[in-house]
Amino acid sequence: MDCPYCGYSDSKVIDSRDVNDGIRRRRQCLKCDSRFTTYERLQPTSLFVIKKDDGREEFDKNKLLGGIRKACEKRPLPASTVDKLADDIEAELYNLGKTEISSTIIGDMVMDGLKNLDHVAYIRFASVYRDFTDITALKQAVDTLLSSPGETPLSTSQLPLLPDEEVTALDKNPRRGQKKERVKLINRAETRSRK
Repeated sequence: MDCPYCGYSDSKVIDSRDVNDGIRRRRQCLKCDSRFTTYERLQPTSLFVIKKDDGREEFDKNKLLGGIRKACEKRPLPASTVDKLADDIEAELYNLGKTEISSTIIGDMVMDGLKNLDHVAYIRFASVYRDFTDITALKQAVDTLLSSPGETPLSTSQLPLLPDEEVTALDKNPRRGQKKERVKLINRAETRSRK
């Protein structure tokens, strides 16, 4: 194993630990004494993805992870949750025991996973994956998402700006004078959040 710092080709293993699907080794360069980590995992048989145009390419977990991360960008999700989703999908694909998998199966697996993690990320991914051509198709996807009973995404831990009763009070106020009331409620909410 070449040292990433000085390029020397010899190192010693300081620590080894089992991780999810392989071994994590902590190494020390014998020349510069720098420490670095390597991961070893079993290389499963090749898995090929059948694209929409019937072309085939080797499955690339980094490409899968990149698509999921793009959909989850600027969302309140821990990186470990996104990585776990990609790991779970990869494991499920290899457990199918097939050498070729359709890209639509992979896309559907990602959509199912995102649906349970974050609704905004789900809609982002769906808008690219389903290639919505008009607003009605997007609206149908959102309506379907909202009508799903009992599915609460993980990212609902974000606190609301205003409590529900104050939002209801705003909705009942007549249009005139509502701006002043909104400003008061928002100022109260900001004061509470600072405490």
